[in-house]
Amino acid sequence: MKLLQTIKAKVTAIAVLVWAWVLTTLEKWKLRDKLTTLWQKIQSLGTRMRERFTKTKTYAKLQAMTPLRRRMIIMLCGVFLLLGLIFGFNQLKTFMIKHFISSMGLPPATVSTMVVTNTEWQPKLSSVGNVRAFRGVELSTELGGLVQTVPIKSGMDVKEGDLLIKLNDASDVAQLKSLKALADLAKVINERDRQQLAIQAISKNVFDTSLADAASKQAQVEQQTALIAKKNLKAPFSGRVGIVMINPGQYVNPGDKLLTLQTLDPIFVDFNLPQSNASQIQVGQEVVVTTDAFKDASFTGKITAVSPKVDTNTRNIQIEAQLANPDKKILPGMFANVNIKLGDEVKLLTLPQTAVTYNPYGSTVFIAKPTGKKDKQGNPTLEAQQVFVTTGPTRGDQVAILKGIEEGTTVVTSGQLKLKNGTPLIVNNKVLPANSPNPQPQE
Repeated sequence: MKLLQTIKAKVTAIAVLVWAWVLTTLEKWKLRDKLTTLWQKIQSLGTRMRERFTKTKTYAKLQAMTPLRRRMIIMLCGVFLLLGLIFGFNQLKTFMIKHFISSMGLPPATVSTMVVTNTEWQPKLSSVGNVRAFRGVELSTELGGLVQTVPIKSGMDVKEGDLLIKLNDASDVAQLKSLKALADLAKVINERDRQQLAIQAISKNVFDTSLADAASKQAQVEQQTALIAKKNLKAPFSGRVGIVMINPGQYVNPGDKLLTLQTLDPIFVDFNLPQSNASQIQVGQEVVVTTDAFKDASFTGKITAVSPKVDTNTRNIQIEAQLANPDKKILPGMFANVNIKLGDEVKLLTLPQTAVTYNPYGSTVFIAKPTGKKDKQGNPTLEAQQVFVTTGPTRGDQVAILKGIEEGTTVVTSGQLKLKNGTPLIVNNKVLPANSPNPQPQE
């Protein structure tokens, strides 16, 4: 009996403590009234079930048992009831935790935003190219020999026909004098034969032989003159010579590259564009060229030629543009950025490229949509909403938006990777992503 009373007292105490904790928790979670009503219904149901149970045969059999046996059965039923209550309490606790978490909603995310506005946009095509001299050549001689004089200096501007390098031609000049003497003699003999032929003193055959001999001697003179000219390297066109590394007394072989000559004003820029832009390219279009060497300067020119074929490997069209280079700043071989203007300026909605998420099924942005509610500070609350957009050309850090959003829409510019529809937003614009149409690399 004492054991049963002890078990009963402990079970009652545990039940009271559990019930008190449940009531406190329910009051905290604002579910106490509903569960109190539920408990009253359970008590009422228990009372009705007890009244019905007293009228059953099972109750009559239980009363007919001996007291000890009846107490044992009641104890076993109480133990099973206690286990059922513990199981039910765990299930109730799990349900309440799930309900509390679901009522909390999505955690807020910190993002940066900007209001979309129309900006002036110059339609253009961009490419990269190489600078090429208007005329450029690596000069060499057809003949070998010793260098006699070098009348030019490195980086010197020369005109067409100026002497650049002179090889030793003393023996060739002496040979030329000998040939000229023979040519003069042959010419005199031929003139004498002409006079004698007029008075029938010689035959026509003798006159023809002397005439051919005079012509042969004159041809040898011209050949020797051309040979001497090959030993005098002259500028084939006006331009600027490169680094001169030839010295008097040095022997050069035929075909050796002696120096470079480049015409720097005007100058060409060669670049490529995709075949899809073929309809937008025309001879005479204005181009603006910039180089890494002169970051603050731009050079304006015009397209002078468009290749009549498309490269089958790259599907690109080669284009040539000519630029004025009076200061001779741009040098052949430089890397150049080329922009081709296409028509007048237009107004387009622009966003930083970091604001757009590119996916296989389309490009999207997140907009900050007002919820109509206010936070504790009285500020209107915002939530994320994902929308599809159609992007257009890019310019620096910006991308044009052709369809999907309207002017004045607040768009998330950074932090969108952690967002989904309905996510509460905390706006922090202390640090904004790059949004420059002409970004400059930092040194």
